[in-house]
Amino acid sequence: MAHIIVVGNEKGGAGKSTVSMHVATALARMGKTVSVLDLDLRQRTLGRYIENRMAFLAQSGLDLPSPDLCPLPEVAPESLQPGENVYDHRLSAAVASMERDSEFILIDCPGSHTRLSQVAHSLADTLITPLNDSFIDFDLLAHTDSSGEKITGPSVYSEMVWNARQLRAQAGLKPIDWVVVRNRMGAQRMVNKEKMERAIKNLSKRIGFRIAPGFNERVIFRELFPRGLTLLDLKDIGVKQLNISNVAARQELRDLIKALELPGVTADF
Repeated sequence: MAHIIVVGNEKGGAGKSTVSMHVATALARMGKTVSVLDLDLRQRTLGRYIENRMAFLAQSGLDLPSPDLCPLPEVAPESLQPGENVYDHRLSAAVASMERDSEFILIDCPGSHTRLSQVAHSLADTLITPLNDSFIDFDLLAHTDSSGEKITGPSVYSEMVWNARQLRAQAGLKPIDWVVVRNRMGAQRMVNKEKMERAIKNLSKRIGFRIAPGFNERVIFRELFPRGLTLLDLKDIGVKQLNISNVAARQELRDLIKALELPGVTADF
């Protein structure tokens, strides 16, 4: 069976689609067959990213390893049993069609709570939650006191992940490997950053997730989107000499892939 990676949280702007595209493309470059599903039916940022890639490759005559973007199929309402949810069936049909030919299925969730996102979390073998390095985003995982030092309780998102874990346990499936990715971090070491580091480490022990490094804030990510490219494609499009920032970003991607500990995967690219 395909290994299912879900990239999700319930807040926009954390870099979910950038992380999704780079993880999926890195796996494709390692020779893995990767199918991608974008559950943000309104914005479709990841879907647009992959479509931009296909258009650019067709125009430039390049053939670069790429993930396959799969649509969310429609389901006829008359085919549903009483009480069945149409979104459950659409997601199940999509995953079933992708599993036949995929080693990895990556599902990118919207930055809000939806039925599709909730069900997708229960399917995750690996759950990646990108998190900006601020207490505004940390509130997605847990609530703290005014000092930012003491955790006062879990958030609704953490509770949703807990429920997804319970559903998997009841179905006899292996536990979700939950990885919180500290993303879009600044280079400076500030008091707030150190508080965040302590708070995340404390919370990881309490509710059971691993911590992985993400990407620093870089202009290059915004520049790559219109052509659907990733950091791994730069040399293939004629960039002979990577600048220091691009080299550092590629290393961040290697560190992230290594930290995810996906089955049969090394950070060899």
